[in-house]
Amino acid sequence: MSAYDFTPLYRTLVGFDRIAGLLDQASRLDATPGYPPFNIEQTSENTWHIELAVAGFSQSEISIEVKENLLTISGKRAEPSEGVTRKFVHRGIAERSFERRFQLADHVRVEGARLENGLLCVDLVREIPEAAKPRKIAITGASDAKSVDSGPVDSGAIPARNSGARAIDGAKKGDTKAA
Repeated sequence: MSAYDFTPLYRTLVGFDRIAGLLDQASRLDATPGYPPFNIEQTSENTWHIELAVAGFSQSEISIEVKENLLTISGKRAEPSEGVTRKFVHRGIAERSFERRFQLADHVRVEGARLENGLLCVDLVREIPEAAKPRKIAITGASDAKSVDSGPVDSGAIPARNSGARAIDGAKKGDTKAA
């Protein structure tokens, strides 16, 4: 794979440094070796399922860690017991240590992992916090400004800027009422 220079992105995308960094990191991660093979399946809009073929590894030899949206799955084979030697006629099952990394999007967390029939299954779910979800903004006109100031405001709605500006202007002109 050829290396890409993302320097122009850093110069032109103000405030999007993280995106350019993710592209740069993804290009480096793609050059990783193909062991162990894996599948990523999207099971719904906000859930994914990662399967890694880890035949011959036990639960105690596999480690799963998430740090700063980077999921790292590693396996380290236990050293063979002293005096135990194996003579292979054909060796096709890889027993080498590995490390696989997956960059997770914001708000994606690991829900669980299990080892079944030589496959390590990792379940991921995206949980968007309430503050990041879309919300409806109430629009008020000049005639509605009084009703917005005097009545209760819906917790999900934000009053228009004009009504706040009128309350501040009124306070500056000697109005002693609190807006």
